[in-house]
Amino acid sequence: MRQFALMIAVSSTVAPAWAGEWRVLTGDEVRAALEGRRLVYGTGAWQDFSASGRTLYNAGHDSWGYWGVRDGKYCSVWPPSDLWACYALESDGEAIRFVGGAGEVTTGRYAEPEE
Repeated sequence: MRQFALMIAVSSTVAPAWAGEWRVLTGDEVRAALEGRRLVYGTGAWQDFSASGRTLYNAGHDSWGYWGVRDGKYCSVWPPSDLWACYALESDGEAIRFVGGAGEVTTGRYAEPEE
């Protein structure tokens, strides 16, 4: 039941009219899709996106960075680097994928809310 509720929440948050087809998200949609959420990647890694602009990535250990929306894209920086990397963000209504400039793709699914 919880999975069904999550699917409804994700679909209605992102855009139910196009569920099942990948669509590039706009700047406001990027923020709405990520802010306050956790994505889980196929490798078992996960990432939290806080409203403050901080992001926590964990693939066995914590790595803190910053995220934001620039020119309608998801962008992040991971100290000690000060170089921002930006990706187009796409959604099919159930998953999010990050598409880099060279066409590389990373897909994540929303984590179920903790009870």
